[in-house]
Amino acid sequence: MTHIRDDIRNIAIIAHVDHGKTTLVDGMLKQSKVFRDSAVVGQCILDSNALERERGITILSKNTAITWNGIKINIVDTPGHADFGGEVERVLNMVDGALLLVDAAEGPMPQTRFVLRKALTLGLRVIVVVNKIERPNARVHDALNETFDLFIELGASDEQSDFPVIYTIGLEGRAGFDPNDMQDDLVPLFETILKEIPGPQIAPDQPASLLVTTLDYDNYKGQIGVGRLRSGVLRKGMDVVRITPAGERVTGKVEYLFTHHNLSRQEVAEVEAGDIVAFSGFDELRISDTIADPAVSEGLPPISIEEPTVRMTFGVNTSPYAGREGRSGWGTSRRLRQRLYEETRQNVALRVEDTDQADRFVVSGRGELHLAILIETMRREGYEFEVSKPEVIYSEDPMTGELLEPFEEVHVEVAEGMIGTVVELLGARRGQMIDMSSENGTAYLQYLVPTRGLLGFRSRFLTATSGMGQVHSLFHGYSPLAGTIQGRQFGSLVAFETGVAVAYGLDNAQLRGSLFIGPGTEIYEGMVVGEHIRPGDLPINVCKTKHLTNHRAKMENERIMLTPPRVMSLDDCIDFLAEDELLEVTPQSLRIRKRILKNELRQKDRKAREKLIEAMEMAS
Repeated sequence: MTHIRDDIRNIAIIAHVDHGKTTLVDGMLKQSKVFRDSAVVGQCILDSNALERERGITILSKNTAITWNGIKINIVDTPGHADFGGEVERVLNMVDGALLLVDAAEGPMPQTRFVLRKALTLGLRVIVVVNKIERPNARVHDALNETFDLFIELGASDEQSDFPVIYTIGLEGRAGFDPNDMQDDLVPLFETILKEIPGPQIAPDQPASLLVTTLDYDNYKGQIGVGRLRSGVLRKGMDVVRITPAGERVTGKVEYLFTHHNLSRQEVAEVEAGDIVAFSGFDELRISDTIADPAVSEGLPPISIEEPTVRMTFGVNTSPYAGREGRSGWGTSRRLRQRLYEETRQNVALRVEDTDQADRFVVSGRGELHLAILIETMRREGYEFEVSKPEVIYSEDPMTGELLEPFEEVHVEVAEGMIGTVVELLGARRGQMIDMSSENGTAYLQYLVPTRGLLGFRSRFLTATSGMGQVHSLFHGYSPLAGTIQGRQFGSLVAFETGVAVAYGLDNAQLRGSLFIGPGTEIYEGMVVGEHIRPGDLPINVCKTKHLTNHRAKMENERIMLTPPRVMSLDDCIDFLAEDELLEVTPQSLRIRKRILKNELRQKDRKAREKLIEAMEMAS
């Protein structure tokens, strides 16, 4: 028999990127006296990951809890990017309601749509929080109307569409039921959560069972699983069974048991159904495993995740500089394979496959950003490896056998004067315009674009709009092939010999294109040192020095004026890669290189390919 537990609320905070959800959680923590008023002020407390702080986005879901009027509120902060949909799926599985944060100026945005669709499908009760109402260009009532329209569009039930609304100024920690009557605290928000979000439905008399939705690791306690206890009571030292989605049963014991309290985990002796719990005791845990009393015969329904759409090849670093900059022993195929497969245990939207080469692995994810975050994370851990150009994952129509490719729904926000530029950029990538509107000098464009056309698009878009535009995308579905899409228009400047780049050699090279390196950079034969101004690659000697014959020649040499090199971020490097190039990733450097380093061998391979293509064309 089930009943509602009324002394607990489990909620998720969902919103578009940069709409202030992490800041609002900070305010809720501060007002519930989680820490001293003077401590940790002005930081996004939940964004603890260095990458999250740098990029200003939430990547991993976080759990925290506060107690308000004797009722515990478990709060889960969720990612806003569609690329981290795997995180969102898991989080929503643990909660009974959600705070939907909407920027008063921007209204509901693409990622709002993505996460809200998931929440409504699960039947969650949603409270709409209109945030940043103090902004000078705030459109409070319009933003609310647009949110209501979005609920209807996404198929919300009558009950879900009749959502409660709270107005907030997240930075100041203020809330109100009316935008013109704001209180000096967040009490209206807390009251609405307790009133509108139902307590968890539990079966206290049934044997204990929970679904593992998040994984963590502790050097002392080992693998830690996190999930909501669906039924029964879980006790420290209790014998339990791990049931995998495939039905495999592994017996074990709960060695440590924690609940979330404020900003930390609190060790407890037992937990009753309805609470979000962390535990350890199993050497191996996976997302969607069921942890239950041995009397339980079947696992809980596993979490369903959308399939990956983009893949890259990860491999052992084979450059001449391999082993110089990474942690000792961390560049082997065994270590790389172990790290990638470990990632799939908690990064459920990621897939890793072995290839016919022992030192190469195919890694598939939900988008370029999803894979770029993994690369940057591993790089900071001390790994060195090489990755290939990202490519989309095609599918086949089961009825007709027709080849299908993934498409993304793309939302662009730019100044009205840049509309022509965006239309040209996306038109060249087989984009189809679905909608366009304009307001206060800002244009909003909606497109349907093949994922193939979006690879490398983001950096070109930011360059074309001088960094002032915004672009967001979410997976739309598979459709027939959109046709050919032009790739990179210019070739690479490829180092002709190994050595150290000097000003004289670079001065000659900069006449042929834009450079990625400056004087004193160590380079090797086959390394890409810049972008050619014409199609096709150009071997070039940037180590070349001028033979000095007299003092005057030396003075001329000192007057060389070099253009500052183009600084390439990880995203830029991934976007730049050609089919025959790899990106060497180390903790200290990012180097683009040719797959075949030797110039002569590369020329032979190119000619062999041309002959093969010619023979195939003649045969057809």
